[in-house]
Amino acid sequence: MSAAYLSAGTSSFSELLTSTAPELLPGSGGLSGSGGLSVPGGLSVPGGLSVPGGLSVPGGLARELPHGTTIVAASFNGGVVMTGDRRATAGNMIAQRDIQKVFRSDEFSCIGIAGVAGIGIDLVRLFQVELEHYEKLEGRALSLEGKANRLAGMVRANLGGAMQGLVVVPLFAGYDTDEGAGRIFSYDVAGGRYEEQRHYSIGSGSVFARGALKKLYSDGMEAPAAILACMQALYDAADDDSATGGPDLTRRIWPLVATVTADGYRRLPEEEAGSYAEAVINERMREPDGPTSPMRPPTSDSE
Repeated sequence: MSAAYLSAGTSSFSELLTSTAPELLPGSGGLSGSGGLSVPGGLSVPGGLSVPGGLSVPGGLARELPHGTTIVAASFNGGVVMTGDRRATAGNMIAQRDIQKVFRSDEFSCIGIAGVAGIGIDLVRLFQVELEHYEKLEGRALSLEGKANRLAGMVRANLGGAMQGLVVVPLFAGYDTDEGAGRIFSYDVAGGRYEEQRHYSIGSGSVFARGALKKLYSDGMEAPAAILACMQALYDAADDDSATGGPDLTRRIWPLVATVTADGYRRLPEEEAGSYAEAVINERMREPDGPTSPMRPPTSDSE
């Protein structure tokens, strides 16, 4: 839409709708029905959200955009690991099989995204630039707490888009050089920031990944064990959530794996990430439901 129409006022905008999209005018047959949300002065579309005084975004439109899904993070002895599957979906279609959803944000932190992929990737790029800009101006990096707070403000700035279905939420993790430990932060669409303990997951498969991690995670894990636990959790997510992609043996596409320790950010090479994925697959060939948590029956006082 040209700037002339945006500045011409209500009458010109109505004329534009009449000539190009009459089905969007109030009272047309295409605007009635249940499931739509309307605001006084706005236009309602079934299943969509409307903007006060403006056009609404149909709910189906947002669903047809490429979406990223499951991200898993877990702390270990000396740092934190973050893994993400590689599938992006657009509605019921696979939009991309090898999308990147885990990124380096700076030397001692990483970020993963779930939701509308385009907005999420732009959010990550802007966050990376802001952290670099601050470091160049101040001569030092933001604290991990400061980075988490800044990211919360950036998520909050997208609240208008989120209310129209263009939702993106990040998962942020890093190594706190002051505390000497890995930390994990989650967010809601309103910019709420929450520190998570031990492990966390976001995205459509997160409920399955989180359930798996509850059984597989233990305090004081070393990095290889934490990576393997996250790989198992992603496999369980892909097993039950169609939007989460599992390891692709034929195309050699593996989940992305990154660790952050006192030595900084490190993304595992494809071969190394693949070795973890293949270890999980080989185990699942023998035990399709994966490893189980050991049970300890109660014992009598005499034993």
